[in-house]
Amino acid sequence: MHPAARPRSVVRPGPVPLPRPRARRGRSLIDADALRVLHRAARVLLDDLPDLTDRLTAVLEEQEPAYRAALLTDPDGIWQEAHRSLRHSVTSLLDPGPARDAARRCSWKIGATRAEQGLPLDALLHAFRLGGSLVWQGLVEETSRSAPEDVRLLVHVAADVWNFVDEHCALVADAYRQVERQLTWRRENRVRVLAGALLDGASRIADLPETAAALGMPVDGRYVVVAVAGGRPAGCAAAREALVPPGARAHWHTGVDVDHGIVLIEDDAIGVGTAIGTAEAATVGTGTGDGTGGAGGASRAGSAPAVRGVRGVRDAGPVARGGAGRPGPRERTPGPAGAAGVRIGVGSAVNGLAAVGDARRFADLALSVCPAAGGTVRLEDEVPAALVVSSPDLGRTLAARVLGPLLRLDPADRDVLLDTLATWLDCDGSAQRAGERLYCHRNTVLNRLRRCEQLTGRTLTRPGDLVEISLALTARRLLPA
Repeated sequence: MHPAARPRSVVRPGPVPLPRPRARRGRSLIDADALRVLHRAARVLLDDLPDLTDRLTAVLEEQEPAYRAALLTDPDGIWQEAHRSLRHSVTSLLDPGPARDAARRCSWKIGATRAEQGLPLDALLHAFRLGGSLVWQGLVEETSRSAPEDVRLLVHVAADVWNFVDEHCALVADAYRQVERQLTWRRENRVRVLAGALLDGASRIADLPETAAALGMPVDGRYVVVAVAGGRPAGCAAAREALVPPGARAHWHTGVDVDHGIVLIEDDAIGVGTAIGTAEAATVGTGTGDGTGGAGGASRAGSAPAVRGVRGVRDAGPVARGGAGRPGPRERTPGPAGAAGVRIGVGSAVNGLAAVGDARRFADLALSVCPAAGGTVRLEDEVPAALVVSSPDLGRTLAARVLGPLLRLDPADRDVLLDTLATWLDCDGSAQRAGERLYCHRNTVLNRLRRCEQLTGRTLTRPGDLVEISLALTARRLLPA
């Protein structure tokens, strides 16, 4: 056919196929000879495996203290484990397929078991390397004995043998660390559960010895609970460090909103405040004690005026006469440096772990009294306020009944009278010092106090009325409306 008449549907060649990769070259004759020598020596080792196991256990007893102790308590178990591992290793040299999978499972199980028993990982890895060394030494010795001219061929399989040892060391380490992480999580979770039950007051008497062992504290000890809340996590951590001095035994239980520390008081003579930290960081400071006010006459910055219990009446006058004074009011101490907004409540000391639940309630009460701006409050210094907070319904009822006439005044007039009354109580009934804090004359203070007496129907010189007024003011300050 003429080329011009050739049909257009001529089959054109498709894309040129890519060249196939060359098949891997088989092992050389030297490699084949090396495998033959390896298999011959491995069969002899497999028949003489008990003797090889005895040699390994003897070397472990001599060189590894951890195994020396284990051989004293469980010699048969150690021997069987070493024998099983060596058998799988030597069999893997003869059959690299299924035998190697069984060897991997064996090594993984050994690593997991020894992690549960607490054998050091370094000792376990040392044992595996010693086993690999003995296997290689046995292969060389057997070849030297049966066919000395073939010893040189073992060089070609040495890398395979030691890669096998390294692979199983990595398997053992992975299994060990995985089980170790699980055990650590279980242990930490168990400690958390035991400490939580202790703080909740739900711990059983039968669980106290286990709880004491988990916390590292005695069952019969003197304890105080510290509650820390507010601020950033870093601030709470700084507060915890400042509260507990170095060397003191304490366990911190982290909560959603509040962290609780169980602190062991080593020496009753030291006192609770000193046992859990310095006076500046963990206790409530005291006033001058001479009745002159001094530093104790004014609240610290950021603290609400402290409304104490029954105060002595100082100034002679129509409202306050002839009362015996108390030392200057004690102040709430700011939290540790750098922990702005951190609130700390220190409960009362209790005897025994069984009473830690009560100590936690005391710490929470102290924390509820702590100002929102931050600071440290000891329950022992705020018992009247804690009493009000512990029964909020009664506190609100008392505030409404005692302060009702004042609360119904215009806000400006109401706030002036309530502030004057609270400041006068905080100044131990001293109109002079109250006037200095309020920037007004003492007579102005006395006039406002008389008006409070008229509106409430109570007399500030009568102890019972003074207690009611003080508690009512505390309830209004601490309890939400």
